[in-house]
Amino acid sequence: MRTRGKAEATVLKFTRLQSDIEGMLELIELAEGEEEELLELFEQLPQLEAGVRELELERMLSPDDDHDALVAINSGAGGTDAEDWAEILVRMYLRWSEAKGFKTEMIESQPGAVCGITSARFLVKGPNAYGFLRAENGVHRLIRVSKFSGRRETSFAGVSVVPDLDDNIEIEIKDDELDISVMRSGGAGGQHVNRTESAVRIVHIPTGYTVRCDNERSQHQNKAQALKMVRGFLFEKARREREEAFQEAFIGDQSEIGFGSQARTYTLQPYKMVKDERTGAKIGNAEAVLDGDLDELIESYLLLSADKRKEKEANN
Repeated sequence: MRTRGKAEATVLKFTRLQSDIEGMLELIELAEGEEEELLELFEQLPQLEAGVRELELERMLSPDDDHDALVAINSGAGGTDAEDWAEILVRMYLRWSEAKGFKTEMIESQPGAVCGITSARFLVKGPNAYGFLRAENGVHRLIRVSKFSGRRETSFAGVSVVPDLDDNIEIEIKDDELDISVMRSGGAGGQHVNRTESAVRIVHIPTGYTVRCDNERSQHQNKAQALKMVRGFLFEKARREREEAFQEAFIGDQSEIGFGSQARTYTLQPYKMVKDERTGAKIGNAEAVLDGDLDELIESYLLLSADKRKEKEANN
């Protein structure tokens, strides 16, 4: 019923938009030569464009996209600047989520030696949150004048996004494919989490994907949360392999989060620009992007993915 309801809503939007466009064309034809009337009609174009864009957004998303998103960010090459950069990315995604009306929940955050973070994981809850944020998978490069060294520096951070899967979605994971270890939590949370070995680290041996969770008070809860991340990763890996677009950098090995592997570059010096290396999309207002204005970059990637998916389906 949920699938049928979404399909009916899409058909209704398309029918209304088609009718509005046909009506607009008829009025333009009738008003030919009447400059004032034509100007009034052209003022309605942004509303029609918004309707087309809304349908394009729906075309970009697949049924697999309607999940909450689990986001992991790891600092890479660049030392202290990279740890600062990873924290900036967390702030960027939290602001984007807030603007979208999505709810967020921090799962774990490991502070850097001087400032920033070495890693963080958080949950983004909202319609198609995973569908939109999967466009952010990959290595993000920052070029700026360092506030630590005073020199122009390049730093990297890896972003991994997986779906927060329902329990009824089956993902096969064999016991011998997991390396599970427990440790004391190193973060805030009271004496309990620091005294007991409640933190859990899981390595999926075949891929090398690693996740650590220590936000919950019990080892059992942290293990369940970490396993959810692993399941989501394998789901995302399978989806990307179907689309022939899976990148090894997604795994999150920090040795790979460096030069030549970036999905997006944020340049703040000597000029300001954000460029998506996969789609070629460029935005001059880098500050707005870092404040969470990501829609144009996300949409450019998802539209490209949708076009490739459609092309592949046509060839098959």
